[in-house]
Amino acid sequence: MTPLFPLNTVLFPGGPLPLRIFETRYIDMVRHCMRERCPFGVVLIQAGSEVGPGANEASAVGTTARIVDFNALPDGLLGITCIGERKFTVLKHWQQDDGLHAADIEFAAPEEPTDLPEEYHHLGELLRKVLPELGELYASVPKRFSDASWVGCRLAEILPIALSEKQYCLEVDDPIARLARLNPLIRRADE
Repeated sequence: MTPLFPLNTVLFPGGPLPLRIFETRYIDMVRHCMRERCPFGVVLIQAGSEVGPGANEASAVGTTARIVDFNALPDGLLGITCIGERKFTVLKHWQQDDGLHAADIEFAAPEEPTDLPEEYHHLGELLRKVLPELGELYASVPKRFSDASWVGCRLAEILPIALSEKQYCLEVDDPIARLARLNPLIRRADE
């Protein structure tokens, strides 16, 4: 059983995710995950809301998130920082009595590092320039600018594209196909 956190965001393996936690069900989930040193699953909400009774429908593919830091925020809420770990598919989903979503999941095979093809080198260089401008969020994320999988995931995270496009990029198993989908969205400086 994996606790699920349905959100209006798509988390990718290796990607950072800062969260503000205020609902009791998620405070309890964070406490459980920290005590047991286990991750929780992040899935994109397809219908419903993040707050209150929660998501009525969520994507079947998500990413586990490991809590790497936590702190009390100025507004009194709990702040946590997570890193995406492994892509998974939901096999069975339910909502517990306390409102927390949970699932039986199956992990996808990790994407093997793949050399960034020459035709997409500009995407790696773009990330090399942009990530430092995003501040602390990406400061501790290991950089792999020549890995097609890593470059595609980071671009899908930061580009202002529809959540359905981000979800497509998470679900696709081929890092080169992910880059091919994202490449037309990038205006090259040399064009």
